[in-house]
Amino acid sequence: MSNKTRDELERSFDCCGLFNLTTLYQQDYAFCTAICKSQSPTCQMCGEKFLKHSDEALKILGGVGLFFSFTEILGVWLAMRFRNQKDPRANPSAFL
Repeated sequence: MSNKTRDELERSFDCCGLFNLTTLYQQDYAFCTAICKSQSPTCQMCGEKFLKHSDEALKILGGVGLFFSFTEILGVWLAMRFRNQKDPRANPSAFL
């Protein structure tokens, strides 16, 4: 990720660094421009915020997907149930 993109993400999500698993985190934290750094001594890591945000989005998308899948199953069942019904107004002596 470029430095410009990283800086924009840190400012918009108000966090510093991705995960605190490498020695690069100290360097990333030193150059962080987020507002939380000036307000408190430690900032929340961006990786945690990204995971929380993506988890919420995936839960919503999963619910929408389940809604449409059950709607489609209902449509298939209704089509199979009512596809061979005869028209009561049709002439019974007609071939087709």
